[in-house]
Amino acid sequence: MSLATAFSQLVGDDTKVRFVAYDNSSAGPLDAPATVELRSPLGLRYMASAPGDLGLARAFVTGQLEVHGDLHLALRELVDGVTKHVPIADRIAVARMLGRSLLHKPPRPPEEAPPPRLRGLRHSKARDAAAISHHYDVSNTFYSYILGPTMAYTCAVYEKPDSSLEEAQTEKFDLVCRKLGLQQGMRLLDVGCGWGGMVKHAVQNYGVTAIGVTLSRAQADWGASSIEEAGLSSVASIRYQDYRDVTERGFDAVSSIGLTEHIGLANLPAYFRFLASRLREEGRLLNHCITRSTGKEQAKAGGFIDRYIFPDGELEGPGTILSAMNDNGFELRHEENLREHYAMTLRDWSVNLDRNWTEAVGEVGPRKARIWRLYLAASRVGFETNRIQLHQALGVKIGPSHVSGMPLRPDW
Repeated sequence: MSLATAFSQLVGDDTKVRFVAYDNSSAGPLDAPATVELRSPLGLRYMASAPGDLGLARAFVTGQLEVHGDLHLALRELVDGVTKHVPIADRIAVARMLGRSLLHKPPRPPEEAPPPRLRGLRHSKARDAAAISHHYDVSNTFYSYILGPTMAYTCAVYEKPDSSLEEAQTEKFDLVCRKLGLQQGMRLLDVGCGWGGMVKHAVQNYGVTAIGVTLSRAQADWGASSIEEAGLSSVASIRYQDYRDVTERGFDAVSSIGLTEHIGLANLPAYFRFLASRLREEGRLLNHCITRSTGKEQAKAGGFIDRYIFPDGELEGPGTILSAMNDNGFELRHEENLREHYAMTLRDWSVNLDRNWTEAVGEVGPRKARIWRLYLAASRVGFETNRIQLHQALGVKIGPSHVSGMPLRPDW
């Protein structure tokens, strides 16, 4: 069996993607908008020794597997093809052919995070700090090539289909501020603050004082400099700090934008209880995070995401998040799914990376840049195909009087 035959059996004969391999076999239309090229036996060994997305990622990162043309389209086609096709007999035939490749496992690429068993106690402060550093302490300059001027690394909110990325990110920050009911003189805590975009927007546009905390040293340094340059040091601060070490209390609002993915299923109750303990009565929490599409999938990330992107990341179903929030200090008041918005955000980040490809490669090297190219495109497919979602949940801390302080109808 040729490699092209195996490819056709896995994805089906009607795929729009072309496949070419080092054994001189090929399959798929000649005018395909994307071509998958398997360049060497080493690439096959990577994929065969770690089935699923991890093996494919290793082959792609090392350049043994290349995609010419539209990477997003190629991944979308491959995901749809594998989902719709692959009778059991074909799976067995392909597995038999690839079995020889398992005899000598290739070494893991050095860009990988250590296997989970070598990382220490899961979600300890030290292990969480190492995991965050692996992903975020890459290069602020590199992130600027992808994220653009807002340096916002979470789902944007597109008011119109043709909104720019910068407009959509600004609207995301403003939507969070409106949901939190921020007003002049209030105090805001932003946990997992990234480069400080939410803190800066809230202080400048709503007249609050704010503290942002992040476990990324690079983010904290960049954010603190940005706050200082904007002349906001008297009303805002960005700290290199674990959110669990915040000692201040009595905040009027807490924003958590993209932190929950790093918390872990077992720690969700303690996470929400801690955030509730930082709030005054009638204070609000806006929790913005990626979730699974249902509560039936396992929370722990797959091989590619765990080793290359978010070590120890966990995505729970939306019901799990809402229940944990509801049962640990908050009355739920509003919830919405922004899944399509994240697919659009990832589209725009990919455009930025492609536009700045030469500079990005110069900043972090070709292999790190390839990791990101694959990650952005694959994540976009995940949101488009409803494998993952993005949920915003608004809760309020209720005191003995049971007064919420919420408007009768949403006013944001």
